[in-house]
Amino acid sequence: MAILKIREWGDPGLRQRAHEVERVTDAHRRVVADMFETMRDAPGVGLAGPQVGVMERVFVWEVEDEHGAVFNPVIIARSEEVVENEEGCLSLPGLYYPVTRAERVTVEGVDENGDPVKLDAEDLLARVCQHEIDHLDGVLFIDHLSEDLRKEALRTLRDRALGLPTPQPGPKPVEEQL
Repeated sequence: MAILKIREWGDPGLRQRAHEVERVTDAHRRVVADMFETMRDAPGVGLAGPQVGVMERVFVWEVEDEHGAVFNPVIIARSEEVVENEEGCLSLPGLYYPVTRAERVTVEGVDENGDPVKLDAEDLLARVCQHEIDHLDGVLFIDHLSEDLRKEALRTLRDRALGLPTPQPGPKPVEEQL
């Protein structure tokens, strides 16, 4: 297993839609193992293929004592109830903003063995699934922000890219870094 380089804001792959996986292979299983190691090392609770340069529809997750990988995930149901909570992202390190998402989702896809998988996710896992599936569609969590907050986030990212000083937020719990 290997720790992969996490792509950060500005990498064009983060804005592209990932490709469907026709058949899960041994190479995919190795990538999943590397993604788990990378996510845990970061640390985070979710990681999508494009974040590590894999332009295929796959994400891994680990919430509390459960973990998994989902290829070709599709949200087939969302609760009407929504919840706003702070999100962060391994590809946008140090940024945390409130994002409103469905409280519960049902996700279908296939696991690393190619077997059908269905996640009835709520709370943090539901947030992770929505966040990671957004990555597979080329969407970043800052795209869900109000115009003012999005401008603030982009200004911070631009300043950071130019090497300008930016305010340093305090440490956030691991579970907030998706």
